[in-house]
Amino acid sequence: MKNILTIIIGVLGVLAAVQVSAANYVVKELNNGPTGTFVFDPAFLHVQPGDTVTFESTDLGHDSKSVLIPVGAKPWESEVSKPLTITLSQQGVYLYECVPHNLFGMVGVIQVGAAVNKAAAIKQAQSMEQKQLMNQGRITQTINKIQ
Repeated sequence: MKNILTIIIGVLGVLAAVQVSAANYVVKELNNGPTGTFVFDPAFLHVQPGDTVTFESTDLGHDSKSVLIPVGAKPWESEVSKPLTITLSQQGVYLYECVPHNLFGMVGVIQVGAAVNKAAAIKQAQSMEQKQLMNQGRITQTINKIQ
């Protein structure tokens, strides 16, 4: 019985350490930002599995919706002008957009751990960019940051 209790306490300690080490990143939804108009700031994040990302509606009228996610990952879609926090557990590349402003190139990329779906992300980014009326080249510049 004592051994089982020791194992349980050890497992709980490891889980607590994982929770403590998880980081939270904030992505601001902006009309004007350091890289131009209608941007997520930052537009690219490289995080680790278990980290969280909070999409903060800094300027009103924006949202965040996943467009491409790794197999097994959970898609998301925030309400317009409402913050949303997601936990990213699956390794890979996540592409997302602001639905009201996707034609303006308001897109972002998150790499979680290894870029296991990089080829699919590049293909999706090319498709997204072809539909954009403004800020051509932004998604290509952002996707090129994948490691």
